[in-house]
Amino acid sequence: MKQNGKKDEKIIQIFDLKIIDYEEALAIQEKLLMLRKNNYINDVLLLLEHNPVITIGKRGDQGNILAPEEFLQNQGVKVYFTGRGGDVTYHGPGQIVGYPIMRFQNYVSGVRELVRGLEEIFIQLLKNDFHIQAKRDFQHPGVWVDNDKITALGLSIRSGITMHGFAFNVNTDLQAFLWILSCGIIGKGVTSLKKLTNKEQDLNHIKKLIIKYFADIFQIQTNWQNEKDLRKILENYHE
Repeated sequence: MKQNGKKDEKIIQIFDLKIIDYEEALAIQEKLLMLRKNNYINDVLLLLEHNPVITIGKRGDQGNILAPEEFLQNQGVKVYFTGRGGDVTYHGPGQIVGYPIMRFQNYVSGVRELVRGLEEIFIQLLKNDFHIQAKRDFQHPGVWVDNDKITALGLSIRSGITMHGFAFNVNTDLQAFLWILSCGIIGKGVTSLKKLTNKEQDLNHIKKLIIKYFADIFQIQTNWQNEKDLRKILENYHE
């Protein structure tokens, strides 16, 4: 691919992919990263849910998967080794996953500031919209309510562009986290917005809140697009 000389704009295209297999979402990320690297597209944020899956980050320990392999196979749960940061985590329905494919230094000065910005999205959202006090744990990236993680972070950065991202437990089945030692951390738990509010949440409403705070924190314009637009972009992709 040759660069087309397109000037970076502080705008991010939002695509809601609903429920999608992890493997397919990863392939989409890879293609979008190449397009972004060559400035054929602006920054992109994919919002989605995954079918049940366990992923292991590049420094992860497979021993942190506690459930037997045969059990996971019977549950239809696949295990993927992936290039993101972090250890072992679970993704499944009811959890909003966000994959920003963005040239992050257009918005923040470094990786630490990027992580803090992503964390701040959920700290503000929980405080302002649900009166829930969330916090950072400076030893463990992510967002916590008391001793329980509600948002996991795991990023990969290539050529100054981010991949992977965040996973926000909204209506997530927390029983699935018993299959793993989440993020390889002993002595901490996992929670969800549903558990904290005792109420099933409207995922579309929560997605809109995420985008609102994303735009505010990174000072970026947002442009919602439909899945057909994304497919057109991917159809025009050539290695």
